[in-house]
Amino acid sequence: MQQDSVSPAYVAAELRARDLWASHDFGDAAASAGSAAEIARNDGDPESWWNMTFFRAESLLAAGQFEACAEVAEALIREPLPAGLQLQARVRILLSKAWQGAGLLERAADEARAAAELMTEEADIEISVTARLALIAALGESGRLDEAWTESLHLAEIISVEVDDQLLGKAYWAIGNAAFLSSRVDAGLEYHELAAATFSPARNLDVWAKFNNASAAMRLAADVADAATLRCIERAELATDVIGGSEENILLLKLNRGHWNYLAGDPAGAIELLDGLCSNDDVLPPQTMGESCLLLGRAYKALGDAPAAERHLLEAAEHFDRAGAQQRAELARGFLAADA
Repeated sequence: MQQDSVSPAYVAAELRARDLWASHDFGDAAASAGSAAEIARNDGDPESWWNMTFFRAESLLAAGQFEACAEVAEALIREPLPAGLQLQARVRILLSKAWQGAGLLERAADEARAAAELMTEEADIEISVTARLALIAALGESGRLDEAWTESLHLAEIISVEVDDQLLGKAYWAIGNAAFLSSRVDAGLEYHELAAATFSPARNLDVWAKFNNASAAMRLAADVADAATLRCIERAELATDVIGGSEENILLLKLNRGHWNYLAGDPAGAIELLDGLCSNDDVLPPQTMGESCLLLGRAYKALGDAPAAERHLLEAAEHFDRAGAQQRAELARGFLAADA
């Protein structure tokens, strides 16, 4: 698309949207992208309309407006696409992430699988890898751990030095997550170390922060509360202090700190951090709310407060049920009868 083929109003709206994205003002970026898309539609420019509508959906996802993102992505799927399978796959990957954020894990897995099936390794390796990353994440969170590990092994076969370093790091990250979730702790640690060595905080501090926060969560879930786990927590906190973070990211940092306190034998300190998290169901997706309430219930149980423990463990099971994570729901209910 040539710059002189579009109207000045469109150019101004697009530039504003991208500037707002760069400033992490994702909600306003989505609004400006929507304005640019409307101008392009009125100008009879379908390619620019599609690009800005997709950017609007990406901005809504980054803003945590998952259902709004899904609505825009589904509209793109219904529209004739200007460039075939690759764009179809990109939209379905985005839709998968939106459904995952909304806690609709089965739908997230279905969309990611559809995106992966649209791509072959030869067609576009980066889109193929990105589709499988979304699929592994959705399968893992929904408790379909054997499927997640199978997809991870396939992903391990197709990644290569031809893949961009950041994407390669994300692949190692996803494979490590699947390993942790399926109790392959040594493999999880190995792949997360590979991811840490591949990511560059100088290149993308935001990804570096999110990886360290997520890696810490996986290590803690596997009861690995060592010095390396603490370094992950501290790196994530420091990077987030530098770049800022969404409300969801800040809450996830608190969840990790609370989990660390619990494993370190300080359930009271864990409760102090976690009590506020379990009232944020308008910010955190249900599967994350389930993890927060599960940990809070276990902390209360460790202190001998059975009524509070029961209340939060039941809340955890309800959140997991909403997300379609039945194995986690059963685990939460199991803690109700288990010894402290």
